Amino acid sequence: MIHSFLLIGQSNMAGRGYIKEAVPVNSENIKVLRNGRWQPMYRPVNCDRAFSGVSLAESFAEKYAEEHSVTVGLIPCADGGTSLDHWAEGEALFENAVYMSKLAMRSSTIAGVLWHQGESDCKDGLWQQYEGKAKNIFLRLREILNLQDVPFIIGGLGDYLSIRGEELNEPLYFNYRYVNEALQRLAKNDKMIGFASAEGLTANADNLHFNSASLYEFGLRYYEVFKTLEDKSKVFTEKGNNYDVAFSKIEKL
Repeated sequence: MIHSFLLIGQSNMAGRGYIKEAVPVNSENIKVLRNGRWQPMYRPVNCDRAFSGVSLAESFAEKYAEEHSVTVGLIPCADGGTSLDHWAEGEALFENAVYMSKLAMRSSTIAGVLWHQGESDCKDGLWQQYEGKAKNIFLRLREILNLQDVPFIIGGLGDYLSIRGEELNEPLYFNYRYVNEALQRLAKNDKMIGFASAEGLTANADNLHFNSASLYEFGLRYYEVFKTLEDKSKVFTEKGNNYDVAFSKIEKL
């Protein structure tokens, strides 16, 4: 059985690290869902734009495959420049993530959800609503896909955004701190949500996207946080996995 992970959020989840600078990963036991089928991993994993690059999911998957001795499946659904409103139930990105997850669940167990998003919600009037909107998105994904006992790992925004704010004289980028606080509260108040810190990670020259080395490190941080929640998950402690339950639910939809 493949252990799969849903990748959702905006550009820093899709990955903008330059491939020529990428840290090599052992992709032998990593698959990517493309056109409804599991294909061998190649870069970019999440090709949402012509300039997509390496992703934090790569090092996460490499470490997971190594320590669990299984094949890891990645379900790429992240899309650059998108806000929480784009991810609301009923919107195209939410529905696509649900559809792709259902396809993946025919031949895999969804073991976790990896989320990175927030830069597009740094504007005044948006960051104040971040916690509530994100909580509802996660709740509905859990309910629809039967993922109540599956870890959701959410990552912090990079401190380098304050540099971008200074360079462009754009005060909104300084609000990343408030988004990070909202993400941390989400993790604090939900036993199956974990927060991976981006402290100390660095960016490409645009000071908007994590660079390749930082994405590799960020993936490992996501994995370390995932491990703290894994023992709380019932996915692999009841009937071995959630495949039968999830698949039967899909068949009824």
